[in-house]
Amino acid sequence: MENRKEVYFDNSATTRVFDSVRDVMVEAMTSDYGNTSSRHMKGVEAERYIREAREEIAGSLKVKEKEIVFTSGGTESNNMALIGAAMAARRKGNHLITTCIEHASIYNTMSFLEEQGFRITYLPVDQDGIVSLDALREAICDDTILVSIMYVNNEMGAVEPVAEIGKLIKSIRPDIYFHVDAIQAYGKYVIRPKKEGIDLMSVSGHKIHGPKGVGFLYVDEKVRIKPIIFGGGQQKGMRSGTENVPGCAGLGMAVREIYKDHDERVERLYALKDRLVQGLSSLEGVTVHGRTGRDSAPQIVSAGFEGVRAEVLLHALEDRGIYVSSGSACSSNHPGVSGTLRGIGVRESLLDSTLRFSFGVFNTEDEVDYCLEVLRELLPVLRRYRRA
Repeated sequence: MENRKEVYFDNSATTRVFDSVRDVMVEAMTSDYGNTSSRHMKGVEAERYIREAREEIAGSLKVKEKEIVFTSGGTESNNMALIGAAMAARRKGNHLITTCIEHASIYNTMSFLEEQGFRITYLPVDQDGIVSLDALREAICDDTILVSIMYVNNEMGAVEPVAEIGKLIKSIRPDIYFHVDAIQAYGKYVIRPKKEGIDLMSVSGHKIHGPKGVGFLYVDEKVRIKPIIFGGGQQKGMRSGTENVPGCAGLGMAVREIYKDHDERVERLYALKDRLVQGLSSLEGVTVHGRTGRDSAPQIVSAGFEGVRAEVLLHALEDRGIYVSSGSACSSNHPGVSGTLRGIGVRESLLDSTLRFSFGVFNTEDEVDYCLEVLRELLPVLRRYRRA
């Protein structure tokens, strides 16, 4: 079998871990493998990994270490934030606000809360995927207890005006909690929750070249949330269960690495994005969705390919060693699935013809050029085949 080039452009789905992340996790699994609840030296050694990871994360956000709760990842962090905050604040009101382009771990949690008697408002977005501040202002009422809006959209890279949203919410009602799903933003942006009015923020390790199965929730010390996992009272009762020491160690190392030479890393991602967008825009029948400049996320490009089904193109690219993900043709009136493409007004012919390309720190300009070369070759063939 001939050697084929392998290009991984699906970094918003998951990332390859840094070598240093792998090494510290092996050390935590094979040498310092104690239970943090044990009182002997093995337990103390394990606890050191947790403490150092918490310090690293808190330092990256300029928050207190006690405001970081380790979780199994972004989905659990989102569940803990929404359910925990809603249940704790229920006596104040039963109204929650989110947008029509959130991740399924927000939508489905909101659907659960709706079944528990909470009222949910889904805010619209414009053609660039940006939420309207006026619509948010109008939606906030006396019963509103929580607003949840993602920092970066996972499908097309729209960046929400988080600091403006936080300022708006607090100017109307300082007691309303503001939750941010920062799973696609952390590591790409320098985030300061205290300055941006963020009360709760979710992050996942495997989006920043850390391990799967670990993440964290930032909880401002003034916020009261109810735990959703009960047991031995670990993490001050906020999230019971034996701590995932190797995972937390890997997450802490990933945070250290991703924010090292951060500006240069982000500029490299934007250079890759600019190169891909320019190349895609030159291809016939290709539409790049949303904004593409510095006011969009550096790592995500969403593009529609007229006359070619996304799944067909995805597998054709895979056959040439290029890994991407397909966009989602979703119904805007069904909050259980992503409504991003309909939410931004993508025309019908592109709903099932959209792919997402997403970059990480290991990608190169040569890989972008190879991808464009393959697309130039494949698209005319696939369109002729579909018409035949």
